[in-house]
Amino acid sequence: MSAEELAVDPLTAARRLLGATLWSGPVGARIVEVEAYGGDPAGPWHDPAAHSGRGRTPRNAVMFGPPGRLYCYFSYGMHTCVNIISGPDGVASGVLLRAAEIVAGIDTARSRRPGARTDADLARGPGNLGSALGIGLSDYGTDVFDPESPIRLDLRRPVAAARIAAGPRVGVSAEADRPWRVWLSDSPAVSAYRRSPRAPRIEESA
Repeated sequence: MSAEELAVDPLTAARRLLGATLWSGPVGARIVEVEAYGGDPAGPWHDPAAHSGRGRTPRNAVMFGPPGRLYCYFSYGMHTCVNIISGPDGVASGVLLRAAEIVAGIDTARSRRPGARTDADLARGPGNLGSALGIGLSDYGTDVFDPESPIRLDLRRPVAAARIAAGPRVGVSAEADRPWRVWLSDSPAVSAYRRSPRAPRIEESA
């Protein structure tokens, strides 16, 4: 297992991450839902919804590679969202981790998420996932394939295609209907779909 397995297009990388386990200290989280994001107009996967969609900035620089790094950012000023960078070095793309099942260190995760009603809620939603794992902005740029890293990724075997469902991305106004959200259809931890109110309306067929 190495970062080279993620040096592919965003959707392929997203599907590869399903079923992988992200370790942060004693807490292990099995990834069950992700969203793929592309990059700037100069790259092969232009994506206006991506943070890198308009080009490189100090904030999004890690999105341009190499793959296997963490891109962390605040959402609504209070939640840390966690992305794993994909694509060849120098080409912007990444995968947002939307939901996971806690498979180790569950007591630690519960202490970080005291409001969670069930264990399936501990890491359901990108902000909750970051909280359950104790990941913050200081983890920006972490190499998850470095054996000495405090945050590590265990890719394991690819998940069978029959277990993967796909649909539109959550909460984005641009390219809202691009089917780049993928999830394990049998997991109770997958989040609910919520379309952004700023996204174009879907016209109902007559």
